[in-house]
Amino acid sequence: MDIIISNSSSKPIYEQITSQMKDLILSGQLAEGQQLPSIRALAGDLRISVITTKRAYADLEAQGFIETVQGKGSFVAGGNLELLREERLRRVEDLLSQAIDEAHSADIDPNDLIDMLALLIESNDHE
Repeated sequence: MDIIISNSSSKPIYEQITSQMKDLILSGQLAEGQQLPSIRALAGDLRISVITTKRAYADLEAQGFIETVQGKGSFVAGGNLELLREERLRRVEDLLSQAIDEAHSADIDPNDLIDMLALLIESNDHE
C-alpha cells in the first residue's frame, strides 16, 4: 500500500492518509475484508506519529470504510457497496461542479460544455 505524505500540502497529514486510503478502497486496490497495516506499522513506515495514524483510522472507521476488530486489526469494511457508490457519485459531482465553474469563468456556453462531455464519454468508450 503506497501512501505518500506531502509536507507542502495544505491538508493535515491524517487527512492525506484518510483521502489516499479511501481512494485505494474506492478503486478496488484495497479489497473488502483485506487487512490494513497496524497503526504502529503504518506510522513507522510513514515516519509519523502513531496518534496521527490513529486519527486517520478513526475517521475511516467513522465513515464506514474500515472496521477494527479488537486484538486482530483493521480491515476494509464489507457490505458497503451503497456507501462506496454514494462516495463515488459525490466525487464525480464535485469534479463536474469544478468543470462547470471553470467553463463559466471561461465564458463557455453550457451546450458546448455538454457537447465536450459527450465527446469525452464517447472517446473513453472506444478505449
